[in-house]
Amino acid sequence: MKIAIVGIGYVGLSNAIVLSQNHSVTLLDVDQSKVDLINSNQSPFIEEMVTDYLANKELDISATVNSIEAYTNADFIVIATPTNFDSETKKFDTSIVDAVIKEAHLINPIATIIIKSTVPLGYTDKISSELLTKNIIFSPEFLREGRSLEDNLHPSRIVLGQSSRRAQKFAEMLEQGALKEDIEVIFTQNEEAESIKLFSNAYLAMRVAFFNELDSYALEHGLDARSIINGVSADSRIGKFYNNPSFGYGGYCLPKDTKQVLSNFKDTPQNLIKAIVESNKTRINFIAQKIIKLAPLKVGIYRLIMKASSDNWRESSLMHLINKLMQSQIKIVVYEPLMSTLDMDSVVEFVDTLESLDKETDLILTNRMDEKILKYESKIFTRDLYGDN
Repeated sequence: MKIAIVGIGYVGLSNAIVLSQNHSVTLLDVDQSKVDLINSNQSPFIEEMVTDYLANKELDISATVNSIEAYTNADFIVIATPTNFDSETKKFDTSIVDAVIKEAHLINPIATIIIKSTVPLGYTDKISSELLTKNIIFSPEFLREGRSLEDNLHPSRIVLGQSSRRAQKFAEMLEQGALKEDIEVIFTQNEEAESIKLFSNAYLAMRVAFFNELDSYALEHGLDARSIINGVSADSRIGKFYNNPSFGYGGYCLPKDTKQVLSNFKDTPQNLIKAIVESNKTRINFIAQKIIKLAPLKVGIYRLIMKASSDNWRESSLMHLINKLMQSQIKIVVYEPLMSTLDMDSVVEFVDTLESLDKETDLILTNRMDEKILKYESKIFTRDLYGDN
């Protein structure tokens, strides 16, 4: 099969690698630098398994900035472009996805279009009706940051928003490229597939929020949060996973997806979804107040990234904490090897070494502990109890 994939990000590239083991894949992106890296068998982002596969595996994969080249004669066109939540309209901004789908359908109207981008509920059926086609299918992704390829090679499930032959074929192609056997494949309607994506992330955000609030209670009352979490998680119905406290959930998906779910509940009674969104704000405010009460003059930030093995700090809870601490006139010093500036009103100082971070600050914040900073443990403030993501 000939496959075009739009967007060289975590979703697009991890899918491209899986599919290009057995099919011909052309990646399309507006960023020439990303295209050049792919054509040189290099990854445009930090992820060890992606880097390894591109460098060492036999893949039928190429990249281009030319949409006609990518779409012409493609059997499947996979959309993996970003959608961000617009706080004013209270819904995802799908303008990029809209434009890509319309251009792809114009150039190649018989291709099956697979939407991997996260979209509002009802979006796929709406644009299908607008373009008078049944060839558009929503197929959600369930990827962890820093482990996108691993999760596509060992998928928890494959979901397609149609039960048509073209949907079955795409599922077969994903199974063919995966390492996991006996993958659960779910065929449903498009809006139900969209719901699976958004409600899955809302549940994950709820779990993060729950253990963060448990940790807030323990911290406020002088209790051992780890002991409590161990006891709670020993119940097999709850489980000893995804229970490590943090400063708050963040990243590409959870913040925007929970807000999108909440916006879809405008005509449906709810309490829990709103609480998930508000709980994250409360947690970040709580952590900020705890730090402010310690009265540091200068606070160091060790890494802005959300997780180990990732280069993403979008919607990072630390970014929100920095804003709140600066509002209290606390100076901020950041150690983040992946960047040297922050788009903020006040001046944030960057340092190149951990020694400088230690020397110039009264307190060091880190969302996740790292063996590199264990020697500075006496001045570190973190809520990482288990040393994992």
